[in-house]
Amino acid sequence: MSQVPHHDGDHASTRPPAGLAVLPVLVVAVVAFVDNTGGAGTIWLPLLAAGPALAATTNGPRGVLCVGLLATVLGAALGTDQQVPTCELVAVLSALLAVTAASTLAGGLRRRRERVLAAVRSVAEAAQHALLQPVPETVGPFQVAVRYSAAAAEARIGGDLYALVPTPHGVRLIVGDVRGKGLPAVETAALVLGVFREAAYDEPDLLAVVSRIERSLARNLGPDDFVTAVVAGCPGPGRLEVVNCGHAPPLLISADGEVTAVETAHPAPPLGLRALSGQLPHLQHLPFTEGEQLLLYTDGVTEARDHAREFYPLAEGVARHVSEDPARTLTELHDELLTHVGGRLHDDAALLLLRRSATDTDGRAAHPCPAEVVL
Repeated sequence: MSQVPHHDGDHASTRPPAGLAVLPVLVVAVVAFVDNTGGAGTIWLPLLAAGPALAATTNGPRGVLCVGLLATVLGAALGTDQQVPTCELVAVLSALLAVTAASTLAGGLRRRRERVLAAVRSVAEAAQHALLQPVPETVGPFQVAVRYSAAAAEARIGGDLYALVPTPHGVRLIVGDVRGKGLPAVETAALVLGVFREAAYDEPDLLAVVSRIERSLARNLGPDDFVTAVVAGCPGPGRLEVVNCGHAPPLLISADGEVTAVETAHPAPPLGLRALSGQLPHLQHLPFTEGEQLLLYTDGVTEARDHAREFYPLAEGVARHVSEDPARTLTELHDELLTHVGGRLHDDAALLLLRRSATDTDGRAAHPCPAEVVL
């Protein structure tokens, strides 16, 4: 399963399909055929201008010029054959040449914009790869799957984030959502992941990991910025720790498919706002045995609406599609989510599913291979 969206940085991906390049020629041919068959003189000849005008959206400047010259030659031939008055024919041909010139210029400007867009895409993709490492499918006794969908087709990076790190203290993971959009959100997401990666390995206490992220954000965020996040860890066989900082509650899935929201009795503010509220995060201890799964997600999933403005029922969807293969579960869940919204999400959506498949080890790693994603 693809864990992150793939985009082709080549500017050719922005061009129309190759078959559309011949459409302007077909338009010119049809107009010429109709005019020649009907013998209507100047009634149909002005429509030849549709050829170069359409070519401006499907071809480069050279293609537009060729279509325009073809239309002009055919117009001159048909006008002469049908004995169109000279003044009328000159007016039609002049209009064809003017449209051709304008369309050639428009085609050149469009091609230039395509090249600029390709360059911007390449920079964004390089930034994404600099921050991105694929999440492994297996980590010790755990199976892992992730799924991300961008609301915009051209999206590369954003404020949704997730990471999984095997450490001497067990597997640790985070899913979060940065307030805001654009490069400031990406910068904050990168900061959170960087601090999490170091702290998760160094700190034996999960609350200490959260505190280090909080201190870093307090120094770097503006007064109105914050990050909602869930930080979880598996410190030993059959054990699960969860710290929720203003984020949607994770879903705990039992071995028999029962889905339970991991609500906290002591709500904590989002990361970056602790100084304003004075509330401290609470560490929840839960059993996590063989066959059980933990789903973390961002609000782009639960706030997805259908045509009737109904939210997507995530817990019910998980119960319908849960299986022993996390990748399969998320694929089916994601397909149902897209069906629910009519094929296009209006916000980024991230899902991370962790399944305990064995009980002989606890996921500790002397030499971890961290995996992190910024979306």
